Amino acid sequence: MLRFIISNAFLKIYKYSWSFNVGEYRREATRSYNSYEFFSPDNTEAMEIHINDLIILIPPITWTSQYQMNLGCVQVFDATNTTPERRQVILSFAKDNGYKVFFVESICDDPEIIAENIKQVKLTSPDYTDCDKEEALVDFLKRIECYQQTYVPLDDHTDRNLSYIKIFNVGSRYLVNKVQDHIQSRTVYYLMNIHVTPRSIYLCRHGESELNLVGRIGGDSGLSHRGTKFASALGDYMRSQNISDLKVWTSHMKRTIQTAEFLGVQYEQWKALNEIDAGVCEEMTYEEIQEHFPEEFALRDQDKYRYRYPKGESYEDLVHRLEPVIMELERQENVLVICHQAVMRCLLAYFLNKNDDELPYLKCPLHTVLKLTPIAYGCKVQSVFLHIEAVNTHRDRPENVDVDRDPEEALETVPDHM
Repeated sequence: MLRFIISNAFLKIYKYSWSFNVGEYRREATRSYNSYEFFSPDNTEAMEIHINDLIILIPPITWTSQYQMNLGCVQVFDATNTTPERRQVILSFAKDNGYKVFFVESICDDPEIIAENIKQVKLTSPDYTDCDKEEALVDFLKRIECYQQTYVPLDDHTDRNLSYIKIFNVGSRYLVNKVQDHIQSRTVYYLMNIHVTPRSIYLCRHGESELNLVGRIGGDSGLSHRGTKFASALGDYMRSQNISDLKVWTSHMKRTIQTAEFLGVQYEQWKALNEIDAGVCEEMTYEEIQEHFPEEFALRDQDKYRYRYPKGESYEDLVHRLEPVIMELERQENVLVICHQAVMRCLLAYFLNKNDDELPYLKCPLHTVLKLTPIAYGCKVQSVFLHIEAVNTHRDRPENVDVDRDPEEALETVPDHM
């Protein structure tokens, strides 16, 4: 699981990043998997495929060069680069194409961790589809033995000029060498804070607010009558989960704090979890924004992720604001985050790997809890509606985003408030 997390860490924390998985290339090249013998150093045909798999480093250069020039990019080569020869191929490629290289080596010799990793990750991989679990376990342990025959770890002396981090037994110890720049520093910080302990993250919005009832965005109003009923139901639901070490986070806004009060436990307030700042449009309805700022309303529809309210924020600003929250979420185990629609969209997009275009339109209805359980190759999502009715605050993406569009057309996706 750790290799998967490492690969996807780059996709999550760097905007222009791509991951290339050698296992997928190998499955495409061989069309089938027979046994661990494919990974034996004595299998010359397989070794030829292993050597050729390095060519998947080459294609991305042509279509990411534009980002390299202006914005920079991160590419993740997810493979068992366990020999000096394979690592030298990567270094030579990087030198020829203007890349810096940062190696991430995960070293694990704890039998219990290895067994759990195989159980949670490898037995569900495409290599073992429709395979008996006991047979798959034996096969993968033999595959590890094949890797051990040729594995040469990064050496603290001979590789002292390389940039790398070694992670021992899923985070019990770290060794970091020659961190060269901001990207490598952020990568180290991220990898030293994540963990693979089974846990769940609960996301929900505050209970319905008084401003929700009249369709006004932002503000700092208290809960409506139905919002209070939801807060009570949320307390009952979370107690039913029987989580002794549950942490509860709220924003600094009245409606999230009032919602948390019904849980009967301590909660922590984060200013970073406050709703997106709508600037001059705070506490206005969509109809009022269209009437007073029709051009701004259209510009936001054209690029909702990057659009910044006058004297306010954009979703892009919000993503940056939430980075410390996300880093802390990665460190924690079971957490309930009581937040706001735009904030919940950003957190959900992070865990589900949604892109900039999808993020602002993710559906995060009131009075619904999303239980996120990180698993191998993804995140399991369970949506729990607590059976307290609430207004719909979700506005779909409009088809016509022209500045000179008819006002009625501009408002056709605005939800009813009552």
